[in-house]
Amino acid sequence: MTDIAPPSLLYSVKQVELATRARLDELLKPAGVTALQYTALTVLERRDGMSSAELARNSFVRPQSMSDLVGALERRGLIARSPDPASRRRHVISLTEEGRTLLAHYDPAVRDLEDEMLTGFTARERTAFRAYLNRAREALGQPRDLPASSASS
Repeated sequence: MTDIAPPSLLYSVKQVELATRARLDELLKPAGVTALQYTALTVLERRDGMSSAELARNSFVRPQSMSDLVGALERRGLIARSPDPASRRRHVISLTEEGRTLLAHYDPAVRDLEDEMLTGFTARERTAFRAYLNRAREALGQPRDLPASSASS
């Protein structure tokens, strides 16, 4: 019998990401919001008033894709675009009350999904796992956690 090597860490991380996205899409379907749109809304919840390019970087979406995503969220009334007071050529994106309400409504279910994902982890392991993932993200140069502006997550 041949020993089969375990999957690579990158493969495992991707599988968790795909499973999480699929479960979030299923969970958010009644609201008509995708996992990617939800991610953008949570980024704005932590730091309101971002440009589309900043939102794309912090939501892990290409700028071209963010344009469509922002348009869909704006049509739904979940976000609003307005001129940046500091720059005439730039617009900033803000979460609307409707967007905040949607996030508040789905927060318990999203937390339950996270708890399900971490079933079998002790409290110490959960804390360590989060720290390890954040260190790995930082090592790859991804955006760090944003400072809270008005709403905390």
